[in-house]
Amino acid sequence: MAELLTAEGICSGYGQVQVLWGAGLRVAAGERVVLLGANGAGKTTLLKVLVGLMPAWEGSVRLDGADITGQRTDRRVRAGLAYMSELGVFPGLTIAENLRIGGQFVPRAALSRRIEELFDLFPDLAAKRRALAGSLSGGQRKMLGIAKALAARPRLLVMDEPSAGLSPLFVQQVIAVLGRFRAEGAGLAMLIAEQNVAFLDLAERVYTLEGGRVRFSGTVAELHADDALHRAYFGLA
Repeated sequence: MAELLTAEGICSGYGQVQVLWGAGLRVAAGERVVLLGANGAGKTTLLKVLVGLMPAWEGSVRLDGADITGQRTDRRVRAGLAYMSELGVFPGLTIAENLRIGGQFVPRAALSRRIEELFDLFPDLAAKRRALAGSLSGGQRKMLGIAKALAARPRLLVMDEPSAGLSPLFVQQVIAVLGRFRAEGAGLAMLIAEQNVAFLDLAERVYTLEGGRVRFSGTVAELHADDALHRAYFGLA
């Protein structure tokens, strides 16, 4: 598969506090990759660098081989990146308004069609399209966050802890929704930062991040085969 996103030697942080130390990863077109790590490992910081919400102090980010390290976030979105933060939605806006913001760079007629497609995929949201996002349950908000990110028809969906704040039942529902895109061969690549190992069911490959450094890169089977890593993650699952 052709590489879609490549990050190499990423160093970044907040003020004088360095969080990332030479971190890197790659995502091929249509591939599902999980970035696994505990709270404070640097996952959110790395994702923010990838989508342009934080600067890289060192290193590079490439999309389709083109250097986008210094590019604005909106240009990355137009080029096919979509980012779902841990919150994911604007609580004070309606479901429909959230979707329109997610697809703000899509031509109006095409966006209207896309929103109806998303309502077909997420019927619970369709029934409440005029309701405020803040009135939804935690699981419904996650579904809206996914739909909002998909409104732009991205090639790569970057997600920050989609399991955060959810019960195990809702976590499985989110995994099932994301798995639907994999099963349909939609060509959508995913980079999912998580501490919940259940999301490995979606992945072809996995990276582990600890102390701002990538400690492991390989397939899910290789992660299982590494005894130390298996105990570190699955022993606590």
